[in-house]
Amino acid sequence: MTSPTDELLQKVGHLLHELQQVRKLNERMDKIAMFLEDIRLADIVQNYTAPRKLIYINFLAGLARGLGLTIGTAIILAILGWLLSQSLTIPIIGDYIKDIMNYIKSYQ
Repeated sequence: MTSPTDELLQKVGHLLHELQQVRKLNERMDKIAMFLEDIRLADIVQNYTAPRKLIYINFLAGLARGLGLTIGTAIILAILGWLLSQSLTIPIIGDYIKDIMNYIKSYQ
């Protein structure tokens, strides 16, 4: 049998051990935070010291955005065109779509 004092000491010892683990974890997180701040600072300094690289990266990003927008728009318009061509059997809308399709074909 253990006395209440021994049980209390064991609990306190366990809590102290957990507290040490939390302190170690906090130290690691502080190191990670400092590392991330250093990386961000290095990135900012690199952008100011290498403007050609910054222009090149922004140019590539703009090309990617433009290409993505163009491809996405083409896909959406193709899907809408297909859906509209499927609705030719609807009485009022179908006639209107047929007129539009004939108008487009006359200019091709």
